[in-house]
Amino acid sequence: KITIHVIDGKQWEPDETFFVKLSLPEGEEKHAKVGSKTIALVTIINDDDPGFIQFEEPITLVKESVGKAEIKVARINGADGRVTVHYRTKDIDATARKDYQPVDSELIFEHGEISKVIAIPIVDDLEAEKDESFAVELYNSTGGAQIGKHAKTVVTIINDDDYKTMANKMASLVQVDMDRLSVTKTTWGQKFREAMNVNGGDIETAKVGHYIGHTLAFFWKVLFAFVPPTSIAGGWLTFFVSLLFIAILTAIVGDVAAIFGCLVGLKDSITAISFVALGTSLPDTFASMIAAKNSKTADDAIGNVTGSNSVNVFLGLGLPWLVAAIYWESKNLPFTVKAGDLSFSVLVFSVCCIIGMVVLTLRRFLGVFGKAELGGPTIPKYICSIFFVILWIGYLTLSGLQAYGHIKWQS
Repeated sequence: KITIHVIDGKQWEPDETFFVKLSLPEGEEKHAKVGSKTIALVTIINDDDPGFIQFEEPITLVKESVGKAEIKVARINGADGRVTVHYRTKDIDATARKDYQPVDSELIFEHGEISKVIAIPIVDDLEAEKDESFAVELYNSTGGAQIGKHAKTVVTIINDDDYKTMANKMASLVQVDMDRLSVTKTTWGQKFREAMNVNGGDIETAKVGHYIGHTLAFFWKVLFAFVPPTSIAGGWLTFFVSLLFIAILTAIVGDVAAIFGCLVGLKDSITAISFVALGTSLPDTFASMIAAKNSKTADDAIGNVTGSNSVNVFLGLGLPWLVAAIYWESKNLPFTVKAGDLSFSVLVFSVCCIIGMVVLTLRRFLGVFGKAELGGPTIPKYICSIFFVILWIGYLTLSGLQAYGHIKWQS
């Protein structure tokens, strides 16, 4: 047995190694021999733990008028040695320099320190607006310290003019989806894992609705997992491949709807404004709903509708007609598209559109609707929704009656 004294440095340092070699004293080679294992490797395992660094709370609430958000950072499971960690802010729906001052800095824990406070300046713009959030994340720790499980915290700036109780805010903010903070870090493998697992792999918080939705959407989730992640080519490849997928699926939906209309005996014009329109426009409806919930104004939600309609008319019709016109011109034949029931349908649509614009204008200027195109008091909000659905049903009904000869119309 050999005893070697190890000096305890009282500070964290990486594991260290040294060798011990056996050899015979001079003149003793005749009386004994050393074996094959003459060298031993000794590893000094560090037992001075610098600990883990993390935020004390995953959510921080701050009133806009306070001036700064103070976020506590804790050092747990050890406080040995001097360690550092970097932190930075990221936008969620709050905007840097407009709602808060962005920060990218370093936090230093001296030996024995277990708590620090990060101060983020908050901009009070004196404008009534919805609550806004940004994130603060820890990264790049040094000195042997590791970053704990609460590496990110969401800071919500509460509008002073519409302040609710702290308990209600905490309950609503627990549902914040932290994954969206690292969208650009998603890899192809992560996309497939999230697509094939319920609730993106977060099974502990999954509910019955998540399982039902996962079962119904499994094929589509896996299909669109083939779209390249946004970390490639700055997201441009994702954009164009997504457009390609949508174009292919839209064409399939249109063809399937046309076949279904043929099987049940509907005219092409009715199939187009009902099944085909529903199949291609429902995604736009959900996109507008998401935009309305996440934007300060109705511009994104309503702009999505007008923008998608423009694409449908100018690109969806213009591109096929351009190809057809070039093809028939090469054969010295004219290319014509008969109007059919189009004139009456466009007239009814235009009337409904004008009525819809009048309603939106009234909503902007009348207090009963909250003086806004979207949202407002509950009952007027639902009345407007039902009214727009009635306009759509009326448009379908009048167009169908004219197509089948119940309404006489000379185009």
